[in-house]
Amino acid sequence: MKNCNVWLVRKKTGIALLVLLCCSIWLNGQENILDSLFTFKSGTVKVSNAFNIISRQTGYSFTYDSKLINPDKKVSLTFQRTQLREILNQIISNDSVDFTVINKYIIIYKITPYQPYAIEIPEWEYKDLTGTISDFETGEPIPYATIGIRSVGRGTVANNNGEFLFKINRDWIKDTLVISHIGYQQRKIPVWQAIGNEFNIKLKRDYIPIPEIIIRNQPPQEILRKAYTYVSRNYGNTPAMLTGFYREAVIKKNDLQIYSEAIIGIYKSPYTSSLLGDQIKIFKSRKMENIGLKDTITVRLKAGLNSCLELDGAKNTFDFLYPENFSQYDYRMTDIVKVDEGTAFVVEFVQKPEVEIPLFTGSIYINTLNYAIEYAEFEVNPAYIKKNKEDFITYQAKGYTILPISIKYRVSYKNINGRYFLNHVRGDLNFTARQKNHLFTTNFLVFFEMAVTDIRTENVTRFERDETAPLQSVFSKTITGYDYDFWGDFDFLKPEDNLLNELNNMKARLQIFSKEEGK
Repeated sequence: MKNCNVWLVRKKTGIALLVLLCCSIWLNGQENILDSLFTFKSGTVKVSNAFNIISRQTGYSFTYDSKLINPDKKVSLTFQRTQLREILNQIISNDSVDFTVINKYIIIYKITPYQPYAIEIPEWEYKDLTGTISDFETGEPIPYATIGIRSVGRGTVANNNGEFLFKINRDWIKDTLVISHIGYQQRKIPVWQAIGNEFNIKLKRDYIPIPEIIIRNQPPQEILRKAYTYVSRNYGNTPAMLTGFYREAVIKKNDLQIYSEAIIGIYKSPYTSSLLGDQIKIFKSRKMENIGLKDTITVRLKAGLNSCLELDGAKNTFDFLYPENFSQYDYRMTDIVKVDEGTAFVVEFVQKPEVEIPLFTGSIYINTLNYAIEYAEFEVNPAYIKKNKEDFITYQAKGYTILPISIKYRVSYKNINGRYFLNHVRGDLNFTARQKNHLFTTNFLVFFEMAVTDIRTENVTRFERDETAPLQSVFSKTITGYDYDFWGDFDFLKPEDNLLNELNNMKARLQIFSKEEGK
């Protein structure tokens, strides 16, 4: 059995993604596009094509619940000076839907008893909101986009397929749902319109034309130095209590072997010099295993929880952000991109050719105004990853050789009322294993991921020692079965389709979490 150490012996960390939330109000004044007169002479077309034709002529895009509308249905798009609202009513032919306009989006939603100016608190306590976030132009899913309610510090992230599941509290019915991803225009949808719908939310890229001379005249090391200097100002000198969803998996070839997940509490100590470190408490956890007798080798992830804390590169300074390490890297400022309602410098980095130990290569995104770290994605330099393989693998089974192929990380932060918080951490580790005197190798993919779903800064206290999780343990020694109701009112990451299929096929044992087994 193998233990895979996901962190390097050297001090290394990642830096942040973007995310977050902004309140918006319902804008009735934009409804006039629905009352405007249009002429179309396209004849019989599919509903999806009709929407595209209308979008090109009006400049407005559509967001709708795919369960309410059949995009392949044939309709007539032949109208002479007809109100757009009437055109849409005839195309959709569904009395249970209505339309509203926010910015340049026409939202088609299921009619609910709640109206924008007379919204009552519903009887239900929580409702699941699900959907998919994709690119407006390509239709491709946008992984790790952020969905949340800014005013209460609640949110989640989409999975690798752009799919999300977010539990809406009835107290937020008058609030605003905010969807964002770095490089895209932020979307805002009133919560009362989102309830009961499964939206395919399309984000438009937001290009910022920056003259090449401006990019060349920005010394990247100076940008990084300011980001390092302003950490305590941007991330806070008081503790915070975070609630998060953690998951990890081991995939052998294309088969899921181990899948573990948990709801965790995270005590974040101040981003200043402190003798007290971060803590994690496990509230609920479960796992599924599909390891057969014929499996001669099994990989297990070690210290995944601890790696999520270590990857907070604002606190545990990223190797490539630390000024004393600037001499080991080449830096290049390549772009300025949209981040929520602001902008960020994009700085690429790679270790210098003469440095022959495995360092990082990747990109870091730093806010152009306050120099906060918004996002980072990076990997161990592929050219040197096998040179110090013992940094990644703590134990090898007799008769086997295991080599790391790629080790990639991504980290993001969210800005709430001027203070940045850890938002999302993901690590993907690829390994190969080969038995002595055997020709073929076996591929393993190990990933760990944590999404922060709630943030509290009032009355924050440390966990008792006996409540904290053993961070250096093999987390997959936790237990229990898999069902959607297990998490109750907690937010969790929706499994990707391939993982969900594997989970449904697994023959797993139902067990109870035991700290002793985790040690």
